[in-house]
Amino acid sequence: MKKWKSIVRWLHLWLGLASGIIVFIVSITGCIYVFQAEIMNAMEPWRFVEPQDQAFVPPSVLVDTAKTYLPGKTPSGLTYEDETGAAAVGFYYTENGVRDFAVAFMNPYTGEFLHKKESVIHGDFDFFQFIIQGHRYLWLPESIGKPVVGIGTLIFVILLFTGLILWWPRKWNARGRERSFKIRWSAKFKRFNYDLHNVPGFYVTVLAFIIACTGLVWSFQWFDNGLYYLASGGETKQEHSHPHSNPDNANLAASDSIPAIDRAFYKTLQDYPEPKRIYMSPRVSEADDAIEVVAFKYQGKFYHHDEYYYDQYTLELLDVERFSQATLADQLDHLYYDIHTGMVWGLPGKILAFLASLVCASLPVTGFFVWYNKR
Repeated sequence: MKKWKSIVRWLHLWLGLASGIIVFIVSITGCIYVFQAEIMNAMEPWRFVEPQDQAFVPPSVLVDTAKTYLPGKTPSGLTYEDETGAAAVGFYYTENGVRDFAVAFMNPYTGEFLHKKESVIHGDFDFFQFIIQGHRYLWLPESIGKPVVGIGTLIFVILLFTGLILWWPRKWNARGRERSFKIRWSAKFKRFNYDLHNVPGFYVTVLAFIIACTGLVWSFQWFDNGLYYLASGGETKQEHSHPHSNPDNANLAASDSIPAIDRAFYKTLQDYPEPKRIYMSPRVSEADDAIEVVAFKYQGKFYHHDEYYYDQYTLELLDVERFSQATLADQLDHLYYDIHTGMVWGLPGKILAFLASLVCASLPVTGFFVWYNKR
């Protein structure tokens, strides 16, 4: 038993030292980013409008107005929020060989322009863009930073298990439980630091494991496929595909005076009358592309949504992908981001994710001093 624990302790030490800086950066940036939406909402009043007792203006009105404020750019996305939120028209574009993003905020009741942000990715310094780039890529090129973050996170998952083994009390008596479950705040630094590493690390183990695993699906395709395989009971994850419009019906589109995106918007509202958010693609780039409209059930959460696909010429409903009818594996696939950020459980979940990430960021620091004090 002593030899086994010695091996575990050796693994925990050197894997921790090897991955410490990665774990610290990913955890502290994740901790900061948890409340990004709340902070941005507080700092940017143009994200909100006064609720009005009238319907939203159609998508074509918002898109046409936004284009006048961002000339030369092609709209790539349109989002309606709830009754208090401004609509947003997004523009991905390439300038001087660099891909960037701009957004125009609009009043959804009147179509009035409210505010615009240009060069969101590569323009003036944006604090949260800086934070998320560190979280995902350690501020390295994506091709380098993404796998490094993934490897560091995999090591962190191993450290959670080795840490749990090392935490496990030798005896489950009163003294053993007190040493494992309580921090001795009045102890000398060496003991206090050890408790600060050992005790909070145990309390966040389950949540840290969930956050790490839901993050790994974006680092490694094999991990994403593996989770899908387990959740589905042995099925292979298929690439997402959607139905296509019939270009043979192109002549039918010209005979209708109402823009296709407006008709798709209203048809979706007939089937899904009170969404908390609607996202749609305001343009189609290929002759056989379908018009996609996504209706979300909850404000501030992304997982529960239905996807509607319409023929761009006839507005025939080609398919509806409903969250409630999806398999367990597909529902889990939609849930990854909301679980990872804690937003699936609302504000309490985000607070838990914040605290867990803060503890995870502290572990490499306290772990280093545990090692240093034993030298």
